[in-house]
Amino acid sequence: MEVKAEKINPYDNNRAKTEQVKEMFDSIAPAYDFMNRAMTFGIDKLWRAKAVRMIKAHTPNTILDVATGTGDLAIKLARSLSINKITGIDLSEGMIEIGRRKVTEANLDNVISFTTGDCLNLPFDDNSFDCVTVAYGVRNFEHLDKGYQQMHRVLNNGGMLCVIELSTPTSKIIKPLYNFYTHHIIPFVGRLISKDVRAYSYLPESIAAVPQGNDMLQLMKNAGFKDCKFHSMTFGTCTIYTAIK
Repeated sequence: MEVKAEKINPYDNNRAKTEQVKEMFDSIAPAYDFMNRAMTFGIDKLWRAKAVRMIKAHTPNTILDVATGTGDLAIKLARSLSINKITGIDLSEGMIEIGRRKVTEANLDNVISFTTGDCLNLPFDDNSFDCVTVAYGVRNFEHLDKGYQQMHRVLNNGGMLCVIELSTPTSKIIKPLYNFYTHHIIPFVGRLISKDVRAYSYLPESIAAVPQGNDMLQLMKNAGFKDCKFHSMTFGTCTIYTAIK
């Protein structure tokens, strides 16, 4: 399956996407949390809460949070579930550094740890985690199929994959409003707040290009996952994908 999102780069077409994604998130790290709250009007918290409730039903003891960013999902999981260990991995040291400060402030250092690394080459043994999560990260993967293969590899048999990803609404009423907001308002505010000219223009481009619905499920199935499902939220602007190894 051709994945158009793999060809959408933050800055140019002369370098590997992975390198550019790392550069972009290091650049916008100080503004990242504020922009997440502002551009979703805080609804991103509800999306994470929904995902956490779905994960809770599987009672995992160990979780790997891929593309963990500043650790919002990892912190929510640690506060909501009885977890022995959550490991967050991300390309961007700038994002992880903010995550570490947030974890320390939340007194969760004994539960959550972070490491810098490539999500397409996870530095963990096979069958290491009960659950793997990714929040708003898979559309940034340079090779989405490889990302899913790696997540499948490190999951225990019977373990759960939970992916939260932004998506494009299909409603004839909502879609024009969404397009105007994401292609004009968000890039304008993003340039003002983050000072990165391209980062928040890349955002809607990558959302539009990432596989959605059944196309995303097919990528999961190709990687070996079963019981693949998706749950659309907030007029289709966000989707939670779940699967079992």
